[in-house]
Amino acid sequence: MFDKAIFQLPGARRAIAVLIAFSLARALLTVGQAFSLASAFTNLWGGAPVPDQAPFVIGFLVCFIGRQGVTWGQDAYLEKFAAARADELRDRLLRTLFSRGTELTAQRGTGNLCSLALEGIDQVETYLRLMMPKLTNVIVVPLVLLLWIFPLDWVSGIIALVVFPFIILYMVMLGYTAKNEAARRYREFGVLSNHFVDSLRGLDTLKFFGRSKARGRDVFVTSERFREITMKTLRVATLSGAVLDVFATLSLAAVAIMLGFRLVDGSVMLFPAMFVLILTPEYFRPVREFAADYHASLDGKNALADVLEVTGLNEEMETKSSASAASVAEEPLVTVRDESPTNALHDEAPAVEPWGEGSTLAVRGVGYAYPGADAPSLSGITFDVHGCMKVGIVGLSGSGKSTLLRLLAGFAQPTEGVITVLNGVEREACGADAKCPSVMTPETGTSTVKMLNGTPPNTAASSALVSSLCSERWRGQATYIPQDPYIFHATVRENMTFYRPDASEEEIQAAVCAMGLQEFIDSLPQGLDTLIGEGGRAVSGGQAQRIALARALLDPSRRILLFDEPTAHLDVETEMELKERMLPLMEGRLVFFATHRLHWMANMNWVLVVENGRIVEQGAPQELAAAGGAFARLVDRMRGVEPMRGAESVDGEEACDE
Repeated sequence: MFDKAIFQLPGARRAIAVLIAFSLARALLTVGQAFSLASAFTNLWGGAPVPDQAPFVIGFLVCFIGRQGVTWGQDAYLEKFAAARADELRDRLLRTLFSRGTELTAQRGTGNLCSLALEGIDQVETYLRLMMPKLTNVIVVPLVLLLWIFPLDWVSGIIALVVFPFIILYMVMLGYTAKNEAARRYREFGVLSNHFVDSLRGLDTLKFFGRSKARGRDVFVTSERFREITMKTLRVATLSGAVLDVFATLSLAAVAIMLGFRLVDGSVMLFPAMFVLILTPEYFRPVREFAADYHASLDGKNALADVLEVTGLNEEMETKSSASAASVAEEPLVTVRDESPTNALHDEAPAVEPWGEGSTLAVRGVGYAYPGADAPSLSGITFDVHGCMKVGIVGLSGSGKSTLLRLLAGFAQPTEGVITVLNGVEREACGADAKCPSVMTPETGTSTVKMLNGTPPNTAASSALVSSLCSERWRGQATYIPQDPYIFHATVRENMTFYRPDASEEEIQAAVCAMGLQEFIDSLPQGLDTLIGEGGRAVSGGQAQRIALARALLDPSRRILLFDEPTAHLDVETEMELKERMLPLMEGRLVFFATHRLHWMANMNWVLVVENGRIVEQGAPQELAAAGGAFARLVDRMRGVEPMRGAESVDGEEACDE
């Protein structure tokens, strides 16, 4: 009946202690009300003058006003507590979605996660505000009132004591039923959300292939199933509330009947009988209030469980609870530090420094498996990159290019392998050392860095041994540009200055000119201040790519660019025009460029060829084309779609083109 997760939230134990004090005050004020009212009625029944009852009437009013004040104070305290916990959970959830978004989307679906982020946190906040005071009232108020009822009339005390556990048992039984039905409803809502979002995103494709009506029927079936489960849940809630009211009413009737019989035979006096009769409804009130709000808060309970699972807070809180069960200090859910909340970087590891000419990224045996997959998507990924170079990633669809890029962007955490980020590396010849990994540099072509277990000898370089690149310090200097860059529901200016809100007008205009956006801006009614994105003016794929590139251009601190098929949906003319804008942006940066369009490889310093989740070949593009290996086979395989004229030199005199 009670959710243990509430007690594990930071500050919950202190909140429970404060709420117990409020509940105790409420119980004592209820006793004061009953005493004043019973005394006034008894005196009037005995023939006492009405003016003489003024002290009791004043006492009743004071207790009544005090009880309302306690309720107001309790609600105000809970509103502040619930809002603080909701803000922390929302912050932690958004951080988790940012760091593990692709992995979680594959597990739960976009619609489910959107519903959790947009509605789930609000449901959790409502759940905390409703259930925590009801919980303490159920424990404290009946106990205090029972201590007053027993001395006044032991028969009524026994009736109240015996009936209360049966009501609690009935609530537990109904609670399990309602919980199961609400859990089914919550899961079905997640399915419905995924269906809706997937259908909305693929509406054009569904219409093109004539599948929109069939998909509409699928959404209708899912929504009908959700409606049926919702109605069943409401029936359970309504029935349980009615039966609980019957229990409480019959219990009150039993107390009143027994008091009536004993008043007639003189075994009980009027004052204690009246006192007990007034206290008995208040004795059962907390249970009825708890049951009434329990069903309404089940969505919040399920949302809380989902948030804790997605963010991994349930495991953290269980560990903290077992380590320090007696601690009641209020601590924030989110620890402000540079590392990701998903344990992306070892706490004791050196900081990842800004990327520069002397930096090296060493990837050793890295692999990744999607949750629930039979086989890993990546396995044994090993390569080095140094300084500001351009690395192409090529392979057939499904080979693992996008997954590799997500790992490099810090959006997913590898399931195996080691990544070493080195700064200030001194390059030197390796000679005949067979263990020295090859590193491609833009200045000298193929060269080497002598390392032992990922550490360069005889240098003062700093290094960071990390389990993944899911670090704020890494992601803070990286820009990820996918096939379809996200355009926010905001102005063009706000979309461009996403990374640099303080960018000057001169910098913005320079980025507009550099990315060829001037004609597009001139066509807008409000220019840079025109609203675009969802609900605003639509933009084409090429315009979205230019805006995304402008974001990267406006923030020179982002020295790492990651492109995931950025021109896959563009026509050849638009792509060639965009390519002219993109190549200058790549200079002086580390670039990872995953694509099917092999003409881009002519502009790369290094190429990684991916097949079945493994790097089967890597090297300079002209060397790979001449070697007749995996890269050459890939070129031959794609010639039917993208004819490739031949190898070229890095300076671009010949064209390795489509």
